[in-house]
Amino acid sequence: MGAQADLGEAPVTLSTVGTNLTDLILRKRKITVRELGGCMGPIWPKYFSDCRCVIFVVDCANIVQISSSCVQLLSVLSAEPLQSAAVLVLFNKRDLPCTMSLVELKALFRMDDVIKAAPQSVSTLEISARSGQGLQELLSWLFSNRSHDTG
Repeated sequence: MGAQADLGEAPVTLSTVGTNLTDLILRKRKITVRELGGCMGPIWPKYFSDCRCVIFVVDCANIVQISSSCVQLLSVLSAEPLQSAAVLVLFNKRDLPCTMSLVELKALFRMDDVIKAAPQSVSTLEISARSGQGLQELLSWLFSNRSHDTG
């Protein structure tokens, strides 16, 4: 995608507690993003029927929640309405000191097995939302899956 754009100062980030709905305009196409916090897992299936792409974010700095994230990811991938959705698993906060390497995290999630067994197209990406690491790759994934967007 070329040189990384100047994205300015990174905003203060907070964990998603409820839900957020945001419309993004990317390359003159509208993409509606519904962000659902991990604690909202029990209501996620209510939103699956309208979902064309899934970006599943793993907080790598929160080691206590890693096993819960594994279970939630498997639940998402096994949901019938999401069988044709493109899925991107983001290993976020890689700029922070984490107790596990990316290789260890992927092994814990059994990502190779998940990718082989899932009916969906599943991709992974290491990112830091704060520093912008991986942002260009994330945008490339969104553009390559734009047949799934609305607008």
